[in-house]
Amino acid sequence: MSRFAPRSPSRRHALAAVLGLTAISMAPAWAQRTSAVRIIVPFAPGGGNDVLARQLAHGLSQMFKLDVIVENKPGAGGNLGSEQVVRASPQSNTFLLGHTGTVSINPVLYKDLKFNASTDLRPVAMFASSALLLVVPAESPIKNVAQLVDALGTKGSDMDYASSGTGTGGHLTGEMFLQTLGAQAVHVPYKGTAPALADVAGGLVDFSFSVIPAAMALVKSGKLRALAVTSAKRANLMPDVPTMIESGVTALADFESTLTYGILAPKAASAEVVQQLEAKILEVAATPEFQSRLAVEGAEPMLGNSVEYARRIQEESRKWGHVITVSGASV
Repeated sequence: MSRFAPRSPSRRHALAAVLGLTAISMAPAWAQRTSAVRIIVPFAPGGGNDVLARQLAHGLSQMFKLDVIVENKPGAGGNLGSEQVVRASPQSNTFLLGHTGTVSINPVLYKDLKFNASTDLRPVAMFASSALLLVVPAESPIKNVAQLVDALGTKGSDMDYASSGTGTGGHLTGEMFLQTLGAQAVHVPYKGTAPALADVAGGLVDFSFSVIPAAMALVKSGKLRALAVTSAKRANLMPDVPTMIESGVTALADFESTLTYGILAPKAASAEVVQQLEAKILEVAATPEFQSRLAVEGAEPMLGNSVEYARRIQEESRKWGHVITVSGASV
């Protein structure tokens, strides 16, 4: 028989089977089980968490050539979406867009949760962090952090601060600020960032720690004055605004408050799945396109593998757990 003669059907089928098995073995383990990967965002569409998740999903879908679906499941301060992933089958390709509030704060703040996101989920990778912006009314006589500290020492509990709700980053950053100074002020919780900032801008509340994009718009319009960012270094979005550490107040020499963003998997997810997704997340997060989107949302790159993200979660759990315990905050 000529070596150029057609192969028999049985040989063709056998070769096709071998090639098929090879292709499957080369595919990511977590992509073999379904045609789609789901990232659960435990908040409503349109917010910073949602935007970052969708940008990450876009990058991952392009690299993997498969569907990466972002699904919003808001409620209970992020606990409903977190619990969905905690209860998800490790074969379901379901992951959580986690951040400090849902993973490190809520397990301490909510006393009746039947799960603990910091221990019942498996960290995959972290990719970003965001600071808060300390603002006062534009008409306030307070021009900098040192003057605010002096005012707190003079007026004490006659001053108040606004947040987007009890247990949020703004609330607990305010509590940590007061605890660090040994000062007092009244916490005024609102149902969202917009109404909180509106009352600060209107002079009804003395100050607030807010997410940067929302506050920055009012700073630029002349309704709020920015005093400081809460990160260790200045924010790229507002390079002229000093950090709390730069305020010159001795008690604030180490003051830092940031929220960390990452992806978590069900605890039973395999090490192979975590490692493969971890590598791709870090690859996407390192691209200029993704990092430019972070900047728009007032966030900074913070790339870390599963081990580093796990360490970060535990550090933040201890930090915010202490603040919650001392303040007596609860939901």
